[in-house]
This record gives sequence, structure tokens and C-alpha cells, in this order.
Amino acid sequence: MTDLRPFIAGLPKAELHVHHVGSASPRIVAELAARHPDSKVPTDPEALADYFTFTDFAHFIDVYLSVVDLVRTPEDVRLLTFEVARDMARQNIRYAELTVTPYSSTSRGIDERAFMAAIEDARKAAEAEFGTILRWCFDIPGEAGLVSAEETARLATTDALRPEGLVSFGLGGPEIGVPRPQFKPYFDRARAAGLRSVPHAGETTGPQTVWDAIRDLGAERIGHGTTSVQDPALLAHLAEHRIALEVCPTSNIATRAVATLDEHPIRRMVEAGVLVTVNSDDPPMFGTDLNNEYAVAARLLGLDERGVAALAKNAVEASFLDAPGKALIAAEIDAYTDGWLAR
Repeated sequence: MTDLRPFIAGLPKAELHVHHVGSASPRIVAELAARHPDSKVPTDPEALADYFTFTDFAHFIDVYLSVVDLVRTPEDVRLLTFEVARDMARQNIRYAELTVTPYSSTSRGIDERAFMAAIEDARKAAEAEFGTILRWCFDIPGEAGLVSAEETARLATTDALRPEGLVSFGLGGPEIGVPRPQFKPYFDRARAAGLRSVPHAGETTGPQTVWDAIRDLGAERIGHGTTSVQDPALLAHLAEHRIALEVCPTSNIATRAVATLDEHPIRRMVEAGVLVTVNSDDPPMFGTDLNNEYAVAARLLGLDERGVAALAKNAVEASFLDAPGKALIAAEIDAYTDGWLAR
């Protein structure tokens, strides 16, 4: 098969499932760890590769939260956000919906208004300097329970606090022992305030969790949805209603949600007609980036350049960008692909 990596590197892209703290590069994590030497996180970027080797999903959550604990001041928040955008721009990511967990910061003592100001300042500066458009998904950290759900809903729906870039409302963290239906009142509030519903579901639990996310949380996209392939009726429903799956192949292997890449269900999702998008989730933690995830997906799906471009346009279609913005990025993808193939 043709090496598609050079093509992918220059391809304009959108990313829909990528976490704010989880996107911190080893350089940034090490810098934050050096600022806060009481942390157990290594200050040597090279040592982080071993630190980011996970035994299972529970271990991943523990490590992830140790990095979350490095973000302690508004200055840390601003640095992290701006540098994530820089790394995205290097990959030709034109638009990204970054999953932000404000509860993790406000519960650690960062002033809520200062937090909102920090992410917004970084968002505007990044768009001006790099041309990458950032939007926010505020997500509930499921492991923190309903207290965190109430706080996240308050921050997302209070007009005096809600940041300009906020477009959606999500639910992350572990699925086992964290049933989706209990979060219905908070998603109802967020949806009533105009936010779109994008919970994680079906990553480490079965397809019933995806049904719960759709029926109880009004999900318009599903984070991961890996086990959806176990239920043909669910796949048909996802395809019929254009409920996109935010697929993150390398993440699923790193967290042991899927045993091997060759066993990944992405091909069955596509064959069922589901709108599939490719994403990196927590890229430095999993030793990947969005360009690599496209290369992985291209191999698993047997795609050529036009197939990869179509996959990139799926993410644009499933995004919450406005219609003119979608049309612009889709046109950039087409122009780039035509130019590449005309060489």
C-alpha cells in the first residue's frame, strides 16, 4: 500500500474527540511537573514514555489524574491550552472541539472566572497566531459523581460564566460503575441552554451504555462507541440518525479496551454505514497524534488518498462548526486532495 503519511501530514483536518489535559505534550507535562515538584509525575520528558504505559483503563485514569493535578493556576491553564493549539496547528488541524473538564480545576482551587478567562485568552491567541479554531466541550468527570455533574452544568449554563467558545456538553471517565441515566438532568439543562450532547459510551462497557447515552442523554455523537458493533440494531440506529462515532484506535489499544489493532471494530462500523470520525483522544499519553490515527485508520480500512479525505470530511460534517465554516474546511480538503493527486 502507498505510504499515505506525507499526504495525511498536509491534509486539513478537524478533530472532535481530544482531551485538554490529555493533549499536553511531554515537553509541557515536564514543564508543569517542574513547576510543581511535589508531584509524582516525572520532570524528564523521556521518562514520561514509561510513565504513560498503562496496565488497564483504571491505571490510565490514575495516571491521567496525576497530570490533571499539575494544572493548578490560571497561568498553567493558559500555557497548556495555547501549547495544545500549537501542536494541533503543526498537524494542519484547522478546527478542534477540545474536551475540557472545568471541575478538575475549580475543585482544586482555581477561580472559575480566571479559568474561563485563561482558556478563552488562549483560544483567541491561538486562532490569531496559528489559524486553528478551538471550541470547547465541557465534560463531567464520571469518577467524581453527581457533585461534579452539578458543578459542570452550572459552569456551562450560567451566562455570566459560560465561555464564548463552548459548544457541547460531555461525560468522560470510567464507564464501569458509572451508569449514564443518572446524568440525564444535567444533560437536559445543558441541552436546554443550547449545548450539544457528546457523552463517552461503549468504550469499556457494552452497547447498552450507548443506548443509554442516546435515550437518556440525547447524544448527538458518541465518544468511542467501540462496543456498538456487538448490537446490529444499534449500528442501524446510529447509521440512520447520523449519530457519529468518535473513534480513537490507538487509545483503545493503550487502555486495553481493544486487544489489538487488527481486532479494532472500525471496519465493521464503516460497513454498517455509521458516520465514523477519527480522533486521538489523549495523544501524548498514548504515543500518537491525529496524523498517526489517520494512518492507522487508512490501513485498517484499506483507504487511498480520496478515502482518507472522505474520512476527514466526516469529522467536518459531524462537527458543531457553523455551515460556512464547514464548507470552507471541506473545500480546503478537496482542493488539497486534488492538488496532491495532480502532481
